[in-house]
Amino acid sequence: MTRALLLIDVQLDYFPGGAFPLVEPEAAADAAGAVLRHFRGSGEEVVHVFRTATEPDAGFFVPGAPGTAFHPAVEPRAGETVLEKHEPNAFIDTGLEALLRDRGVTDLVVLGMMTSMCIDSTVRAASDLGFACTVVADACAAPDLALGEVTVPGASVHAAFLAALDGSFAKVVARAELLER
Repeated sequence: MTRALLLIDVQLDYFPGGAFPLVEPEAAADAAGAVLRHFRGSGEEVVHVFRTATEPDAGFFVPGAPGTAFHPAVEPRAGETVLEKHEPNAFIDTGLEALLRDRGVTDLVVLGMMTSMCIDSTVRAASDLGFACTVVADACAAPDLALGEVTVPGASVHAAFLAALDGSFAKVVARAELLER
């Protein structure tokens, strides 16, 4: 087993003052930073993924705008892989699968934003491609969502998407459980 940490879209647009703030992203960034420090300390593979919009009227992740920057808790270091993506699924047109296969990675630890979009689609794709996935629940964040007259609070969105992934596509754990192993 060769394991890698996959940090997805922990970017400033998802934080207070950004173009699309999520529910409690600061707590998720703190947890993500702790997991990142653990992986750096163990010398395991770290892959940062960030999203930029391709639509000219995009409301967030506008190329070159401050909101596309990584949150300070997870800033990439020299030598760590950084991939740009334009779709929710981090495997689409990024070279991620080839990179992981070339490095012998079989197991992914995934965290980041948004639980209900990029985390969900990337983890499902990774599972379909044969990677064993672990999602760090408290190192992810989601937005409030609405459908018609119904608004679903971000905490419920987060829990529902993680519950759907757990057991079928990934093992979902808390940061403390991951770091105790």
